[in-house]
Amino acid sequence: MGLAFTKMHGLGNDFIVVDCREQALNLDAAHLRRLADRHFGVGFDQLLTIENSADARCAFGYSIWNADGSRAGQCGNGLRCVARWLARAGLIGVGQTRLHSPGGVVAVEVLVDGRVAADMGVPRFLPDEIPLRQAQQADRYHLELIGESFEIGAVSMGNPHALLEVDDIARAEVGRIGPLIEHAPVFPQRCNVGFAQLLARDAIALRVWERGVGETLACGSGACAAMAILHRRGRVDAQVRVHLPGGALDIEWQGGDTSMRMTGAAAFVFDGQLDPSLLQGT
Repeated sequence: MGLAFTKMHGLGNDFIVVDCREQALNLDAAHLRRLADRHFGVGFDQLLTIENSADARCAFGYSIWNADGSRAGQCGNGLRCVARWLARAGLIGVGQTRLHSPGGVVAVEVLVDGRVAADMGVPRFLPDEIPLRQAQQADRYHLELIGESFEIGAVSMGNPHALLEVDDIARAEVGRIGPLIEHAPVFPQRCNVGFAQLLARDAIALRVWERGVGETLACGSGACAAMAILHRRGRVDAQVRVHLPGGALDIEWQGGDTSMRMTGAAAFVFDGQLDPSLLQGT
């Protein structure tokens, strides 16, 4: 027998979702990379597993693997897809539910229009919490990499993010600069790298180089990180629409120790079953 899965996406950030409530996913990094390959496998940015939760506060749990086989701490688009998958399976209904993510308890709300709102937690700016190798917290950090200087903001949304402000999002060198900053020595766990163009006090254009994946069409935690950093600088209001290549997300944050709320779509593509040869590496 092969492995049953569901292909989904959140604004083009795509996933395969596997039900692991009865049996754990026993695949190593090499298998995951093979499955993620868009020519020889299914193709995805991340793989999501639905799991039972050991935390009595949570209805279910989930885990996240990147396309390179590494584990991820959080994924906003993936969280929305998990909630939609659970709702379609009749395991949760419209309204609020708590799920256990790799980073801890998260609250999600399936809306009547099919979108999902997610509590993304409190943005963390302290260097040790990102993590970022800097002695003191700052609004801006200066990096020197291969003879170039970069000014970034940094925050954790359950995973580490760096943000650069750019004048023209279309001309941002995401494919060149993204991996440089992702692997910068100041980020011991690597990082996601956002490139943000401020359009108005309630609108941001964003592209994201995702850790372990590359540039994606959308990144939910990256949208939250961009809003958090720019809001903390006083450049955006408490409600912002973040425009990504795959679509838009609505982000709300009042600042300080309040939680951030992200609302957006999550879509089903197809259900399938992986050929056993993909799982065996033959």
